Amino acid sequence: MNLGSHSFRTLLLAGVLAASLAGIACEHHYYRVYDPYYTDYHVWNNDEVVYYQRWADETHRDRGRDFRKLRPEEQKEYWTWRHNHGDHDRDDRDRGHR
Repeated sequence: MNLGSHSFRTLLLAGVLAASLAGIACEHHYYRVYDPYYTDYHVWNNDEVVYYQRWADETHRDRGRDFRKLRPEEQKEYWTWRHNHGDHDRDDRDRGHR
């Protein structure tokens, strides 16, 4: 085996490892949240984070605070707001409606 082939394999292996580590670092851990007031579940994913941050902005709260650390009455306020701002609001924004 010549030196050029060895260097190429090393670079290729390093690239594969870097790509896999980047994938792990970017991985999001989604979880389900039960809404006891509307008796349904929500998957806490990027879409739900957008709604949560919008609610936090509108109600002047810290958008970076973990939902699970909110007081129960704040969680209830969020779920009430959330059910009044369903997925159709997002669809309308995507189509340019306000």
